[in-house]
Amino acid sequence: QKPIAGRAASRSKMAKERASRNKPIAKGVGRLSRMAVFRKARGWAGPRTTKVVGKAEPASTAAVVKEVGGANNGGKRTIGPKTPKFYPAEDVPKPLRALRVNYTTKLKASIVPGTVLILLAGRFKGRRVVFLKQLSSGLRLVTGPFKINGVPRRRVNQSYVIGTSTQVDTSNFSNLDKYTDDYVKKPKEAAHKKSEEE
Repeated sequence: QKPIAGRAASRSKMAKERASRNKPIAKGVGRLSRMAVFRKARGWAGPRTTKVVGKAEPASTAAVVKEVGGANNGGKRTIGPKTPKFYPAEDVPKPLRALRVNYTTKLKASIVPGTVLILLAGRFKGRRVVFLKQLSSGLRLVTGPFKINGVPRRRVNQSYVIGTSTQVDTSNFSNLDKYTDDYVKKPKEAAHKKSEEE
């Protein structure tokens, strides 16, 4: 049996071990916050991690047929796959289904090669031009001609023109087949690599 002095010392030691690290500064108010107490308790140990032994097999999505007892239960029951309880905390953006269909704009019946059009927008707004042909993109190829009113051959959207009843003979316009959408595209320049001197 321990002497009285030894027992008192052990009791005081046990009381120190049991004492809270978060000493109250007022009734119900601790000196440290909950996070600070957690760091003091096991912050040095780091977060708990679980070792992954092997790759988990994906749950089967096939329905299972089980036999059920009882005369009025049908004998069999089909059990489908369980839906996962996990769902993302934030909504994951999904691309919307494209319902737009690209098609060539239908040419107005009043617009035929040689029809004089009035431009409603752009650099040459208000000028009268001659319609030459429709391109594969649906745009209209028009010209001033340039020698008369300064409007070069350019592509115009049908929405920004007004058709007139005036028509011009386009037999003098040659080489219209070479004017396509690719004709006005800028050629792609090769990427210039900087040398050490630059």
